[in-house]
Amino acid sequence: MDKSQAELLRIYDRRFASATEYRRRIWQVLAEDYFQRLIPPTAAILDLGCGYGEFINAIRAGAKFGMDLNPSSQSHLAPEVTLFQQDCSQRWPLGDGHLDVVFTSNFFEHLPDKASLGRTIEEAFRCLKADGQLIALGPNIRLTGGRYWDFWDH
Repeated sequence: MDKSQAELLRIYDRRFASATEYRRRIWQVLAEDYFQRLIPPTAAILDLGCGYGEFINAIRAGAKFGMDLNPSSQSHLAPEVTLFQQDCSQRWPLGDGHLDVVFTSNFFEHLPDKASLGRTIEEAFRCLKADGQLIALGPNIRLTGGRYWDFWDH
């Protein structure tokens, strides 16, 4: 494990380990009560920045993929989720038009620069079908106030 992977493990553990079960329950409700209406149960979906897999594990889909650099992500994902442990701004190991949905939550703000974000968006749209959708959630800094800046990677 290299230094950056070890750092990711520490960050995830410090930020999320104490709330793992709570986060799982919240995402289960969000998936069932809202997001599943947007995602057909036969869809091919990728959860970008999947972390511990709370969303992708809760959603019903025909093919489920997660992408994250965190080496511990795999141990949290359901068996039917294929993990791509890679830099999201590099070419994704999926064919053109393979996905129905790319989902991401509170992830784009963690990318190192606008060029990385641009390459990531290009990959998402390359892999999405013509009628596919990108569902992206992000923080509302106006409502989070100073708490948004509590972590060095924001």
